[in-house]
Formats: sequence, C-alpha cells, structure tokens
Amino acid sequence: MRNKTWILATLSAVLLGATADIASAETLRAAMAKAYANNQDLNAARAQLRATDENVPQARSGLRPTVNGVATAQANRSKTTYGDNIRKQYGRTGALVAGIQINQVLFDGFQTPNNVNAAQAQVRAAQKNLDNTVQDTLLSTVTVYMNVRRDREIAAFRRQSLAFLNEQVRAAQARFDVGEGTRTDVAQAQSEQALATALLNTALAQVASSEAQYLDVVGDPPTQLDAGTPPNSKAIPTSIASAIRVAEDQHPAILATQFTVDAASFEVKSAEGQRLPTVSLQGEVNNTYALSDQDPDPANLPGVVTQNEVAGTVTAQLTVPIYQGGLVSSRVRQAKEVLSQRRIQVDGVRDQVRSAVASAWAQRQAADANVQGYSAQVAAAQLALNGVVEERNVGQRTTLDVLNAQSDVITAQILLAGAQRDTIVAAYTLASAVGSLLPERMALAVDRYEPEEHYQAVQDKWFGLRTPDGR
Repeated sequence: MRNKTWILATLSAVLLGATADIASAETLRAAMAKAYANNQDLNAARAQLRATDENVPQARSGLRPTVNGVATAQANRSKTTYGDNIRKQYGRTGALVAGIQINQVLFDGFQTPNNVNAAQAQVRAAQKNLDNTVQDTLLSTVTVYMNVRRDREIAAFRRQSLAFLNEQVRAAQARFDVGEGTRTDVAQAQSEQALATALLNTALAQVASSEAQYLDVVGDPPTQLDAGTPPNSKAIPTSIASAIRVAEDQHPAILATQFTVDAASFEVKSAEGQRLPTVSLQGEVNNTYALSDQDPDPANLPGVVTQNEVAGTVTAQLTVPIYQGGLVSSRVRQAKEVLSQRRIQVDGVRDQVRSAVASAWAQRQAADANVQGYSAQVAAAQLALNGVVEERNVGQRTTLDVLNAQSDVITAQILLAGAQRDTIVAAYTLASAVGSLLPERMALAVDRYEPEEHYQAVQDKWFGLRTPDGR
C-alpha cells in the first residue's frame, strides 16, 4: 500500500508539473504582442514618423509672422588737427539702438498652402510605411518563433535517435559477445552512433542560433513555446483572386506610394508658385540713445549733446519675379519628373504586392500538402522500423537494416517538423501579403500605438520646445 501510495503521489507530481509547463508556455500571439511593444526597429520607425510629423508645422511657418529683437551699439572717436599751431580738437560720439522687427508674408504665390498639403501627404505616407514595418516585424516574429519550435523538435528527434543507436550498439555488442552477431554489426552501429552524435551537436547549435534571433526580434529570450496557430480566417481571403483584390485596396505599401504621389503633385504646385508675386509687410520700432561730446574751444563753453529717439516704421513690399537665372524653371521641371517617378513607383509596388500574394498563396498550399504527406511518411516509417526490429530479433534482418529504417524515421520526422513550421509561416506570410498582418486584425492584446495622436498634437503648434511626451 505504501509503495502504491508513493507511486500515485509521484505520478500526480509529474502530471502537475506537466500541466504547469503547458500553462506557462508562451503562445505565438503573446510573442507577437511582445515584439510589437519591444522591437527596436519598430520603435525607431515610430520615432522617425514623429519626426516627419514636424514637417507640417514647419511648412505652416511660411505664412506666420517672425519677430526679432535687434540691438546695436556704436562708438566713434575723432581727432582734428589744424595748421598754424592751432590746438587740436577731439570728439566722440556714441549710440545705443534697441528695437523689435516684425515680418509677415501676406502672399507667397500659394507656396505655403501647397507645402503644407505636401507635408501632410508625406505624413500619411509615413504612417502607412509604419504599418508596413509593423507587418514585417510581426512576420519576423512568427518566423523566429516557428524556427525555434522546429529546431527544438529536430534536436529532440536527434537526441531520441542517439538514444536508440546507443541501445543498438549495446545490443550488437551483446550479440557479438555471445556469438550471435558479427564485428561488422557492431562497427555499423558504432558508425551511426558517432554520426548521430555529430548531428545532435549541429542541431543544438542551430537551436542556439534560432533562440538568439528570437531574442533580437521579440526582445525576450524564448521560454517554452506553445504550438503555433494560424491567423484567423478573416485575415486571409478564400481565393487568390480575392486576395489580390484585397491587397490592392489595403496593403500599406501601395497606400504609402499613393500618398507620395499626392505629395509630389503639391510640390510641383509649390515650385510653380515661386514664379508668382509675393507680398510682405514689415514693422519696426527702434529706441535710439545717442551721445556727442567734443573737446571745447577755450572761447566757448564746453558742450555735451544727448539724444533719445523712439521711431516706428511700417513697410509693405511687393516683389514680382521677372527672371531668376533659370533656377525656378529648373525646379518646376525637376518636380514634375519626381511626380512621374512616384506614379511609376505605385505601379511597381502594386506589381510586387500581386507577386507576393501569388507566391504566398502557392507556398501555403504546398506547405499544407506537405504536412499531410510527411505525416503519412512518419507513420509508415515508424511501422516499418518496428517490423524490421522484430525481424532482426528473429534473424531475418541485419543490424544495417535496422539502422537504415531508423534513419528513415528521423528523416521523415524532421521533414514533418519543417512542413509544420512552413504551414504556419506561409499562412502569416499570406496575411502580410494582403495587408492584414496588423495588431487589430490579429486580435493581439497590446496597447496599440496611435500615430495620429502625436500628429494632432504638433501639426498646428506655434511655439514650445517640449515634445508631446514631455521631453
């Protein structure tokens, strides 16, 4: 009874430990959420977008007033020498001027409004580029996650194979010792044992490499990883035609290039505005304090003259461009060529997205088919191995037959592990290709970064050195 009680307690502890390991295993979506929050490349892209937001208030400054404080100080010393022994005369003057200048551009040929529109389009393009970076980061997370799982499984298979071969070496040696086997059987088993040891070391090195890549992408080292789950059905269209259609409508890379076309068209208008008249208004208020002191003539009284003057001026200026040496005309032509380039890039990116969708669709179908085929191969190879071992035990098979059958099992298991990894990665690759690999589409438990909040906080700021987050 005591022995039975001890066995039951041991089994309960093992089951509880296994349950705890399963409960603590990290899921694929949890890893994606970590990468969304911690990935350095993604955080750098967010900072770059915030810097791009500042282009809008910089563009708006073209029609805003500029105020400058001006102060000057002037001093003069003089000496006058006359002939016939007339005494020399010395003089000095000084002036202090302090004032305020205000400059206001009233009309600049519509350059500022077009510059603002171009900057806003650039911000929208940068926001879509950020979404594309998010997709790349999440896809990289899926890839490294499944790579770690695959490589760990392969290492486990290699370890099982080595344990099996260790047993085969022991059995071959035992049969040789009693005269039922040959030295060749022992040598063949030892050869496969040495090869299995080397392959296990290689597999463990690959595990370490994959775990290092996981740390780089996700930000934390991998723990026990749960089985990967494909994205929800809403993220993947049901046919390749609908997948291409959805990708053309929503893929961030296509939308980003379309916004760059808008920005380039406004830049053309801004360049053309340099050929139009400009109207500006300047106001200035100065307070001048002056001092004049001259070495007096003995016949006259000494004199020091001081003066304080406050003056204000207002100037309106109209500038009509007539000829600028061909500079403005060249800028207009250049801007038009850039606009043509942006339009071509839209077509190029659209073709790339279509190709990516078609490739991802084919890879996913192939991966799903491979899982079924390799699963059947594993089952058949394991059944064959069991039969060969039994036949070897009764003398109908050799040790080499057993070793070959075991090699077939390991090869099939490794192929199946790779196919299972490929089917998950291919599904998320397809989601990325159609533009659906985003936190809200994947239902990730994250605090979503909202770039619009920073843009609205800075796009109409008139002053202030602190960023919206207080830096």
